[in-house]
Amino acid sequence: MTKLPALLTIGEVSHRSGVAQTALRFYEERGLITSTRTTGNQRRYQRAVLRRLAFIRAAQRVGLSLEQISDALSTLPQDHAPTKADWTRLSRRWRDELDARIDGLQRLRDNLTGCIGCGCLSLRTCILNNPDDQQAENGPGAPLLRPQTDRAG
Repeated sequence: MTKLPALLTIGEVSHRSGVAQTALRFYEERGLITSTRTTGNQRRYQRAVLRRLAFIRAAQRVGLSLEQISDALSTLPQDHAPTKADWTRLSRRWRDELDARIDGLQRLRDNLTGCIGCGCLSLRTCILNNPDDQQAENGPGAPLLRPQTDRAG
């Protein structure tokens, strides 16, 4: 296997990471990744950017916003791949939020299974029913499907 060079072109990074070149430019504009420029104004990325991109994609898959990802990445080194200690520290920051998301998804699954499972979608028993907008005081969306700790009131 050929060792990667210290600096990678945008095409090499795109190929190795599976991230489109347009997304790489977007991430760079948002400050999620950085590059240097050649005398011909071409982007060059350090190899460590591949780890950052893997992290960005994994974080997006679990539903974290680019703002949350940016905040997290700002705590990681730019000039080399993060260490195990860096990742451990970072994962602790998100554990509670991810646990709450998991809880919310499980509640959604369980409640919708009952509703969809019976086939009637009865408004008398459906947890999503909100006659006269009684749940308005609990915020937008479907407040009964949010974890208890996220509900207003």
